Amino acid sequence: MQNIEKYFPTLTSRQTEQFSQLGPLYHYWNQQINVISRKDMDHLYLHHILHSLSIARIIRFKPGSVIMDAGTGGGFPGIPLAILFPDVHFILVDSIAKKIRVVDTLLREVKLTNCETRNLRLEALKENVDFVVCRAVTDIPKLFGWAKRNIMPGGNHVLKNGLLALKGGDLREELKPMGTGVKVYNLGEYFFEPYFETKKLVYVPR
Repeated sequence: MQNIEKYFPTLTSRQTEQFSQLGPLYHYWNQQINVISRKDMDHLYLHHILHSLSIARIIRFKPGSVIMDAGTGGGFPGIPLAILFPDVHFILVDSIAKKIRVVDTLLREVKLTNCETRNLRLEALKENVDFVVCRAVTDIPKLFGWAKRNIMPGGNHVLKNGLLALKGGDLREELKPMGTGVKVYNLGEYFFEPYFETKKLVYVPR
């Protein structure tokens, strides 16, 4: 929690409580259904929660926006972002039913009312959204091909509507087919922890 409060010092007491609840809940549910690597559970707040929230260092979603979390897995980045942006609606999507069941339970436990889940493949979704967010689901060209039709053109944020993908490593070859307009943000410029040195946020406009 110290890292969350360090980078996001204006959290309300409700948000602080919700973030604090996530630790015990994930430890319990990960023993039942493995949604996070078990060796990584000791780094839940840094590697999963703060990493998810890093999107908010680049863009602040406006009230009334609709955000789709593609391949949410255990609820990342959707759940931390939904806590941070209570006036934004989130659609958390995953094709694996047992992961969605865990996410549904977590949403009830922390009383997150600005989220809904979908147990579907991304390409089966019909909702229109402002942004699609994800963490290392698949390569960017394939993901954008699936998500593009769900993203509404235009937008009223500092970035036009599009895809925001958390990735790691050297992305030059992966991004070659994407053309101009793509932006890559090095998260090591926003966070001091060594974990973020190779982490990036890729933005692809609609």
